[in-house]
Amino acid sequence: MSLSLYDASVPVFIRGFSSLSAILDKGRAFADEGGLPHAELLEARLFDDMAPLTAQIQRCSDTAKGTAVRVGNVANVAMEDKEASFDDLQARIVRTVDFLKGVPANCMDGREEAQIALPPKGEIVLSGRDYVLGFALPNFFFHVTTAYALLRMKGVPIGKRDYLGAIR
Repeated sequence: MSLSLYDASVPVFIRGFSSLSAILDKGRAFADEGGLPHAELLEARLFDDMAPLTAQIQRCSDTAKGTAVRVGNVANVAMEDKEASFDDLQARIVRTVDFLKGVPANCMDGREEAQIALPPKGEIVLSGRDYVLGFALPNFFFHVTTAYALLRMKGVPIGKRDYLGAIR
């Protein structure tokens, strides 16, 4: 039995969001216990020209949704990038996971060689397989890792097990 593009992406994204949600909860708790303004974490950047924590979660959401839209040909659900609190970020995660749970498991069948244009300009075109494995998954985990690193840099007591989440 081969691994479908759906199986290689959608369940992986859902699991990643579970870990991301848990580390955001730990970040909020850390800030609350230490009297740290939430903005100190939410606006954190690794370097001045990098996006803040809020944008990392937004890009995870966009990447996961975009994979289902581009490879699976499902209708997109627009989400504005206006999250400014931990509650907003958690709501974005919930909306994204709900969207992913509604993606039909067979929607990516036979799309391994479909031509997928990389956003935003579409100048690079990849096969469905290369898009999922070479762009979407690495991009998603780049932003999950960056969110983790931002919280860890600020002192949030999280570790590798938090990043990996529950191993089943």
